[in-house]
Amino acid sequence: MSTRQHRPATDSGTLTLGGDLHVYRLGYGAMRITGEGVWGPPAHKNESLAVLKRVLELGINLIDTADSYGPNVSEELIAEALYPYPKDLVIATKGGLLRTGPGQWPQDGRPEHLREALEGSLKRLRVDQIDIYQFHRPDPKVPFEDSIGELARLKEQGKIRHVGVSNVTIEQLAQAQKIVPIVTVQNHYNLVKRQSENMTVAQSEELIDICARQGIGFIPWFPLATGDLARPGSVLEQIAQKHHAQPSQIALAWLLKRSPTILPIPGTSSIKHLEENVLGATIQLSQEEFDSIDQNSKQQQSK
Repeated sequence: MSTRQHRPATDSGTLTLGGDLHVYRLGYGAMRITGEGVWGPPAHKNESLAVLKRVLELGINLIDTADSYGPNVSEELIAEALYPYPKDLVIATKGGLLRTGPGQWPQDGRPEHLREALEGSLKRLRVDQIDIYQFHRPDPKVPFEDSIGELARLKEQGKIRHVGVSNVTIEQLAQAQKIVPIVTVQNHYNLVKRQSENMTVAQSEELIDICARQGIGFIPWFPLATGDLARPGSVLEQIAQKHHAQPSQIALAWLLKRSPTILPIPGTSSIKHLEENVLGATIQLSQEEFDSIDQNSKQQQSK
């Protein structure tokens, strides 16, 4: 099926975040539109701008970014390509990391830094309010409640519509929820590594289920990894062949079936890869296929 005639992201289903943000469950992660090492401008700026425009054409209405992507570059490109934004577009950004060079991501969860970071995101995105502002990573040097408390104050001031958290444990989510409503959790999770930072596999799975019960969007970053699961003759490859699909597309379809509140955000700087990724939302796995991949994935985890 040609993606030119179809908005395949809409096949991923919908989720309402915070009671008022209606998004399709396949989003786009805007980290890869920057330079190498997520540092500086992209090598081909016009292609990055074209990718962002194609994102909307494919039906995606959730774009995830961060001030640290570039830094600043990703947010600036989003505004250049898409402003003024469609009414249904939800832009989620993040603060709480510094950039001291390519591949370097030191934490800064101080309230004064988060306020400064938010103000910068507002300017770069050309908006008066961030739809979803996510605390990028807990800072061990700063009390977690101080960081979240500052986001709660910024929400009260109308600069943040909804608050999200990233790279958190079950306990940290509960701690944040005592301070401000949380609409998204963004943690590392995919078929190859079903274990978020500072948690066991079982805790990571439990967090996904907690989010589902509470209607919180769970955004798995690095969602398309397949690794050895996609080796020739593997269960994943056989199911991919059956669906005339790539293993990465099956990995995406598996995530979408794993939980009704999972919101994958595969990112790319290539229109071809973008279109390929989004077609994963059109694949409906049977329960038998899902269970087979699940079992195979768990076996790999235990090795």
